[in-house]
Amino acid sequence: MCRHTPPCPTAEDPDRDAALPIAHHPEQGWSLLCNQVLIFDDSGGLLPDGTIIPPHWPLVAPAGRGA
Repeated sequence: MCRHTPPCPTAEDPDRDAALPIAHHPEQGWSLLCNQVLIFDDSGGLLPDGTIIPPHWPLVAPAGRGA
């Protein structure tokens, strides 16, 4: 249960990534959020019930490859 004020979004909320991190391991590429969502550096994640969240950041074209 979140003890922050205002409370963090739940794992079911669309803005679940806005919850505060309670464990951060950049060397391993993941963080655990207050709502028990595990997020990865590629923007994917894992919900508390085991549901996979596919990466959802937009892909960025390499520099110099503009239209």
